[in-house]
Amino acid sequence: MTNLPYREQIPIDKGIDNTAKLLLEGYNYITNRRKKYGRDIFETRILGGQKAICIAGEEAVKTFYDEEKLIRHGAAPKRVRQTLFGEHAVQTMDGDKHRHRKELFMSLMSKERLEDLRKLLESQIEITLAKWTTQHKVVIYKEMVQVLTMVACVWSGIPLEENEVEKRANQLEALFDSVGAIGPRHWKGRTSRNLAEAWLRAMVAQVRSGEINPPNETALYKMSWYQDKNGKLLNEQIVAVELLNIIRPIVAVSVYITFEALALHEHPKEKEKLQQKGEEYAELFIQEVRRYYPFFPVLTAKVREDFLWNGHDFKKGNLVLLDIYGTNHHPDIWEKPHLFHPERFKNREENFYDFIPQGGGDYYRGHRCPGEWLTIEVMKVVLNFLVNNIEYIVPKQDLQYSMVRFPSLPKSRFVISDVKRRS
Repeated sequence: MTNLPYREQIPIDKGIDNTAKLLLEGYNYITNRRKKYGRDIFETRILGGQKAICIAGEEAVKTFYDEEKLIRHGAAPKRVRQTLFGEHAVQTMDGDKHRHRKELFMSLMSKERLEDLRKLLESQIEITLAKWTTQHKVVIYKEMVQVLTMVACVWSGIPLEENEVEKRANQLEALFDSVGAIGPRHWKGRTSRNLAEAWLRAMVAQVRSGEINPPNETALYKMSWYQDKNGKLLNEQIVAVELLNIIRPIVAVSVYITFEALALHEHPKEKEKLQQKGEEYAELFIQEVRRYYPFFPVLTAKVREDFLWNGHDFKKGNLVLLDIYGTNHHPDIWEKPHLFHPERFKNREENFYDFIPQGGGDYYRGHRCPGEWLTIEVMKVVLNFLVNNIEYIVPKQDLQYSMVRFPSLPKSRFVISDVKRRS
């Protein structure tokens, strides 16, 4: 007798459209149902009643990044493309086209270029410190959005006048702050994308006409002269989109930095360890901040062709949601997942499929965020500054962070006062 593939009915979160539930429960929507059903897989309907398979855990991540099973084209909701990614961006591509474009992004992440970014950030923070010491209070999140806007533009070869920083910082912040929003925040994100794309489109035209000559190693130069697989330059609109996919994520690290400051406040013994153990411990601390605190909740893909996994038929065109937050807090992967414990990363072997704050899989061939190394370097610089270079007071404020706002942030955006340089 022929052995047939094992199939079973997975749990279903009943409802014609459960988008409202997802928004109301936020980061915990998938986790709540995984606990309820006792499974790392269930079916739901969202975004106008589309069938979606929700998955979490290490094996789920491996499946999600299997290009023979899942694709990104057409998976990201239009609202996300209108704000966070942009249309025809690298995140929405598959196969050879994606790999070719991804090589461009990875070429910007060399050790030399990361060191350039580190030096730029250290220099800009020193300039900013002079201002902080004269202010009664400093809002860490807002300050870091502006600092990282300046650093991202200089590093990318994008000219930015001092009187333009605040405007561009507000636009770049809106791109990631609006990703899970409805109403005014969403519309601000869309308007900001249109304005930022127009700004960079004009700049690409100036590069190609010779009016601007950015350094050859920068994103503005490389993307302006990048040729696709057919040897053609990208049109100016797509170059603008991809330039934003370089500078926007750098500015978004301000979210992690704010949680970094919160972690130091909530766990004061960690500051002592960081001062005593130096950079080696700093990396453990940073990784735990990225694991523990909420950033973005899910990733989306679509089924390429029918396949069977975990006893369930995945049908061509079905939407698949990978639970980022839930996987980073999965009890099968992490001991005491809701405890902040940097030592868990000590001597931990690298695994592309169980720690996914910025996606999983291979950096070069897959859709894992190309800027992950950059994120860690930026967080190291600011952490060293907060721990070793300044003294400050954390006044009374609302430090709660929402589990239904994407991305989440402490309500006060983390305020410090009486900033002084350490002697």
